[in-house]
Amino acid sequence: MTAPTPSHPKIEIDVTADLARALLADQHPDLADLPVHGRTFGWDNLTWRLGDDLALRFPVRELSSTLIEREQRWLPVLAPLLPVAVPRPVRDGRPGLGYPWTWSVVPWLAGDVVAATPVADRTAWATQLADALAALHVPAPVDAPTNPYRGVPLADRHAIIAARLTDDVPHVATLRDTVDAGLAAPRWDLPPVWVHGDPHPGNLVSADGLLAGLLDFGDLCSGDPASDLATAWMTFDPAGRAAFVARTQERRAWDDATWARARAWAAAYVPVLLAHPEEYPLMAAVGQHTAAQLALG
Repeated sequence: MTAPTPSHPKIEIDVTADLARALLADQHPDLADLPVHGRTFGWDNLTWRLGDDLALRFPVRELSSTLIEREQRWLPVLAPLLPVAVPRPVRDGRPGLGYPWTWSVVPWLAGDVVAATPVADRTAWATQLADALAALHVPAPVDAPTNPYRGVPLADRHAIIAARLTDDVPHVATLRDTVDAGLAAPRWDLPPVWVHGDPHPGNLVSADGLLAGLLDFGDLCSGDPASDLATAWMTFDPAGRAAFVARTQERRAWDDATWARARAWAAAYVPVLLAHPEEYPLMAAVGQHTAAQLALG
């Protein structure tokens, strides 16, 4: 059964199976006979599965329409450096047939979306995620993309973060204190590193007790790795977090200020994750989990 279009107000253009097939027939006719099935929606993109081994990735709103181009430019550079599978584009798609933006054909990474798995099971591969992010968090070239929402100083985002932390957000007092502590910590003062931008449980795939994939590099940028390290609270329970942090410290030895900023980023993500619980229940569950983990201290 095809997933209905969510009522998320940011989705501007739907891509039906018929349109996806037509774009393939027009631009990649050797793939056009493969079945198009299993549509899923994210915040910025929708994905159609293509046959057994491929997927089609389409932007759904103009504001994020260039993010696919970022993946097409940089994933071929980064994928060989990472010890985990990533959806490196295998074909580039261009606007056409009334669809206005660049799109991609990517590998289908088999497994379970981590947001739908028991939290306790994730400890088994916590060190794998630490290794993947440590491999990514290396100095970025001068022409690496920047992102106004990730990898930047917390002060740049503080006004909007504070406005989102309303009294109805769970554990809001703790979250506000956590953001304030991150804001008070020293800023990142080293050369900017590569930052994934969104390594939350909805962008992780696991299979057979292992980390099987790291998805969605649309927010890829250079800057402070703290916004990625927030996954310690978003993804894991205390046992998994301890394993993740310990391996990260073995590989990168980030200072206390970086971890304070990472906690603050985790707190900042909570109201965003909770914003559309009916359309995105898994993300709302991640938001609830993150708030509860931060409240543990």
